[in-house]
Amino acid sequence: MSAFDEIDLETGLIDGRAVADSVQRSVGAEAARFAAEQGRQPGLGTLLVGEDPASAIYIRMKHRASEQLGIASIHRTLPEGASQEDVLRVTRELVDRDDVDGVLVQMPLPAGLDPEPVILAVPPEKDVDGFHPFNLGAIASGLHGVASCTPAGVMTLLDAYGVELAGAEAVVVGRSRTVGMPLALLLLQRNATVTVTHLLTRDLAAATRRADVLIAAAGSPGLITADMVKPGAVVIDIGTTRTEAGLRGDVDFDAVREVASLVSPVPGGVGPMTIATLLRSTVELAWARAEGVTTGR
Repeated sequence: MSAFDEIDLETGLIDGRAVADSVQRSVGAEAARFAAEQGRQPGLGTLLVGEDPASAIYIRMKHRASEQLGIASIHRTLPEGASQEDVLRVTRELVDRDDVDGVLVQMPLPAGLDPEPVILAVPPEKDVDGFHPFNLGAIASGLHGVASCTPAGVMTLLDAYGVELAGAEAVVVGRSRTVGMPLALLLLQRNATVTVTHLLTRDLAAATRRADVLIAAAGSPGLITADMVKPGAVVIDIGTTRTEAGLRGDVDFDAVREVASLVSPVPGGVGPMTIATLLRSTVELAWARAEGVTTGR
């Protein structure tokens, strides 16, 4: 990854778009090298089930970015009433394509569909979103595994802004298997002291006030207020909830900005990094397949 020359360390704001742009330039160069050496583009296959507007927007953004960087886009859709068997069939069709290096089934699935068989249908070596339990287990074991895109993107942001993690007290608010838990594991690998909290944590504020690095991923708008933040802390807001007032994060941004040394906005913080990391992982999986490298080593 190239140096992040574009970011401004003096504003107190974490500019996810600037960091994502830098990552994507690196990804584009690597995708071009792959195409030159392998005779084909890296391939990203996606499946969208149903008509959720936010999911449709995310998919379009992913494919627009991939095409700009020289990554082939293979997209499939299924209607809202698709059966579990239909979803599994199309997922396996994408997995079986030799020109597809990474497969992503957009979550959440419509009500009535079980995501677990779908997650397991994407093998670890094509699991570009890092949802397969093998990849999560590999990360927990200190082995090479594909990390979930949002947690991996957060780690890139922290590195871009020179946040020292070794010995720091990090508090993650949110315990989902796609964000909170893998992020805690990645922070532990970097020698942070990690506490995982959630909405049922007793005296949540007491835990968050200890954090040198506070990461909110609970999906609860405005949950983290200024009095819950240690002065000088780094605050990363992963929460995104659509409200009548627009997209809101888990952090009371204006108030927390007065207390924290660095804070990420919503939008414009973690969101761009999720897509950039997805594309980076696609190219990495393409090289791994070409070189016969498997995850978990």
